Amino acid sequence: MLRYQSVLAPGVHIAFTSTAEGNLAFHVPDDRDAVLLRRRDLERGLGLGEERFSYMDQVHSATVLDVDGPPTESAIPTCDALVSAGAGHPLAVMVADCVPVVFVGNSARGAVTAVAHAGRRGLLDGILTATVHRMRAAGAQSFEAWIGPAICGSCYEVPAAMAAEAEALRSGIGSTTRQGTTGLDLPRAAASELRALGVSVTESGACTLEDENYFSYRRDPRTGRLAGLVWQAEGWEAGTGSSSRG
Repeated sequence: MLRYQSVLAPGVHIAFTSTAEGNLAFHVPDDRDAVLLRRRDLERGLGLGEERFSYMDQVHSATVLDVDGPPTESAIPTCDALVSAGAGHPLAVMVADCVPVVFVGNSARGAVTAVAHAGRRGLLDGILTATVHRMRAAGAQSFEAWIGPAICGSCYEVPAAMAAEAEALRSGIGSTTRQGTTGLDLPRAAASELRALGVSVTESGACTLEDENYFSYRRDPRTGRLAGLVWQAEGWEAGTGSSSRG
């Protein structure tokens, strides 16, 4: 698990899970009870006690929703980004090649947190800019973002027509794969967009296709999902990328 701590709001913590924490998604071939148990073990291990992460029904959109209460199984939000004003609710985003982005902002009323699922379509349609705008509306004035493990530009091969369409919408997103074919570099495009918005960005640099410690849909369409997480908890050691819990 990759773990970080916010500089803007030192009480806020960020993590990206790996295959070691197991699949955290219900919509893939897996036992639902086993997934629930993994989620609860993760939450308790991160110091949340009986609090739970809010997950999304992700649909590759540019829709951002606010979280103003604890999650319920009967009301999972359909969207691709969540924002918590006051950082009062733990948030989660799930991926298996798409770009998971976790945000922290500070405001006069305290921290504002967010997570976003930036697949090709969502990234082109502006999910990241929409998330930053929603955080500004919640009072955030300064921003940090962490880009988690995702397929890299050297591995994400796409048809030439798709690459041309993407490049026309977002200059610089195109790439050339290791095989010399056309590709897209979603993590690089995400980082560039966020920095242009004034966001301080930390990139994990991990490629989900290259690194078998992470789930990859391109490697195995029946794979699980890793999670990008943001929460407030006690007992964590200060400093980026480390924890007193090992």
